[in-house]
Amino acid sequence: MVEFVVQQQYDQLAKIYDQRWKTYIENTLNFTKQWANIPPEATVLDIACGTGEFERLLLQDNPNQHMLGVDISTEMLAIARQKLHHCSSVRFEQGSATELPSANEQFDIVVCASSFHYFDQPVDALAEMKRVIKPGGKVVILDWCKDYLLCRLYDAVLKLTDPGYRQCYTQSEFHSFFSTAQLTIQAATKIRFGLAWEFMIVTATNTELRKAVLFDQIKLLESNQSPLCLELSQDAASTIGTA
Repeated sequence: MVEFVVQQQYDQLAKIYDQRWKTYIENTLNFTKQWANIPPEATVLDIACGTGEFERLLLQDNPNQHMLGVDISTEMLAIARQKLHHCSSVRFEQGSATELPSANEQFDIVVCASSFHYFDQPVDALAEMKRVIKPGGKVVILDWCKDYLLCRLYDAVLKLTDPGYRQCYTQSEFHSFFSTAQLTIQAATKIRFGLAWEFMIVTATNTELRKAVLFDQIKLLESNQSPLCLELSQDAASTIGTA
């Protein structure tokens, strides 16, 4: 029900969205792009991609970047497809954050900007992101931060006025969702754009996949019986125990 409401809202906003939120979009997506530090060979999933602005920005740096943008709004996706119709390396599909239209381990990087506060089931959404990242892949999420007074005010007002809105979170609450979804946070910070908008961002990776990679490293090291390699394999095993 919540997703249907959000879909309707953004279907109605689609034609004016880019112009209405121009400064907000530029600030948040440029920062997300810089933070994510996406290499040109990476395959990227953009969840709640909207009108494809993140894809357009990333293509400016990496013209052949392979990307999939997913959104629940058909009208937002129509604009995204029109905007990037000439880019064969980019696709757009309708889908939900909790039911992504992708097989397991398909992407090097999953990005989601300014949408987490709409997710009715945040841990389920993170579990889906975890499902589709490759071994060694990462999840990057930017969203409003309730540690700031203005965001607490936005949160209170939107809960009363916007039927599609769920809530924003403190940084501590946000990080706890990653732990529950068994995603390991690699980097995190808070940032403010102007006086009105305050955010938090996280880069996380799959805990179990990280351990699997280390196990493979141990096997490789132990196949070489030199004292140095055996010592390194013991160090790797110790790392797994603390991961």
